[in-house]
This record gives sequence, C-alpha cells and structure tokens, in this order.
Amino acid sequence: MRMKTTIMKKTARTVGAKPLCFEVLTIFPDIFTSYMNESLFKRAQKNKLVAVRTHNLRDFTDDQKHYKVDDRPFGGGPGMVLKVQPIWAAIKKITQSSSRKDKVLRKRPRTRTILFSTRGKKLDAAIARRLSRYDRIILICGRYEGVDERVAEHIADEEISIGDYVLSGGEIPALVLMEVVSRHIPGFLGKEESLEEINGSFPTYTRPEVFLPAKGKKWFVPKVLLSGDHKKIGEWRRVKR
Repeated sequence: MRMKTTIMKKTARTVGAKPLCFEVLTIFPDIFTSYMNESLFKRAQKNKLVAVRTHNLRDFTDDQKHYKVDDRPFGGGPGMVLKVQPIWAAIKKITQSSSRKDKVLRKRPRTRTILFSTRGKKLDAAIARRLSRYDRIILICGRYEGVDERVAEHIADEEISIGDYVLSGGEIPALVLMEVVSRHIPGFLGKEESLEEINGSFPTYTRPEVFLPAKGKKWFVPKVLLSGDHKKIGEWRRVKR
C-alpha cells in the first residue's frame, strides 16, 4: 500500500481551524501520557488546538500469540528490527477510519507521515512551520536496531532527525517534534511574541535586582534593564542575540 502524500501549499493555520492531530505509532504509549497532560499541551488539547492519539504497535501485529513487532535482520547482525507489517496495519486503520469521516465532510485530511531516523533531515524552525500547516501528522517511533527500510521506502513521506546522536527510540524525537510544531499554531503559546523565531533569543532576568548567593557575593541585573529606556533595552537585546 502506497501512502505517501505530496507537500501541501504554504497556507497558514488559522484560529478556529480543526485541531492538528498527532497520530503516534509506538510500543511505549505511556511515555507520552505525562507530558501531554501537563502545561501547554494540556491547555491546547482542552482548547482543541491539537489532538494527540497514541497507537500501540503490538495491537496491530499479525502475531496474535506473542504480539511480536520485531525480528532478526536479514543478512545477520546484532539486535532486532521493527517489522513493517504492524506499522502498515496501524497506518491503514488510521487512514481508513479518517476517510470514512471525511467522506461525509467531503474533505480529505492533509496528512504527513514521518519516520524518525539518524539519516533524516535535521529538524529546524522551517520544517516545524511547514508541518504546522497540516491537519494530521503520523509519527513512527522506531526501536531496537532500527525499522525495516520498506517503511521509509513505501510508507513515510519523509525522515527526520533531531540531532547527530543516537537515542534508544523515536519517542523523545516525537515529543520534540510535537512541541516545536505546536508552537507555531496560533493560540498554543498564548502570545505570538513568545516565539523566539520572532524576537530572537537574548538573556532575561527577573526579581530580585541583586541576588546574594553567599556572603560577600552579589549577582546583579544589567543596569540597562532597570533604566526604563525601552530604546536602550531594545538595542541591548539586539546586541545580545
């Protein structure tokens, strides 16, 4: 089954649009429970800005006796490889169930399927902005020694990496991607000005003006930030970016 989709036109999401739905394929769905039920994600789900659904790949394996989702690699080598079958079955169910609903609405959801891989494109703000314009993002979280390459060849639209290092699975990259992408959804942060992409990153301070960590020591806030001169403060922040 070929599931690749084309990159959509660059149209921004608007307030009031249907939630951006993250469909996460993993063998450890509980990893996401705590993070998605706290802080910004909890509020965003309540306000129907995003929806997060986890799918345990063991529920889709054709091995109904042991519920295995991995096997030994062809050609030999260490470790086990995540099988293509449960991933294919999970995505098939996700897309088919959505298609039935969308048939009534006469609209097909704009979907992007992502596989996390060290060979993938490095996640950055430009990729995050592009992905935030989709209606649904399917995230495939690998484990063990990797994922059957046929997933990258025939199912995933693109492969993404979050850095030049190796993790035990795709769950942490999935959380990172969901956070980075969701920040570009209007209303997720509360204020658009909170995006560092807009203002840049500069040092910030708060009360007290003078902190005494130990006897004889004083840590100060830069005087310009206490001056009330917004022009000088703006110039200082531009220099410090």
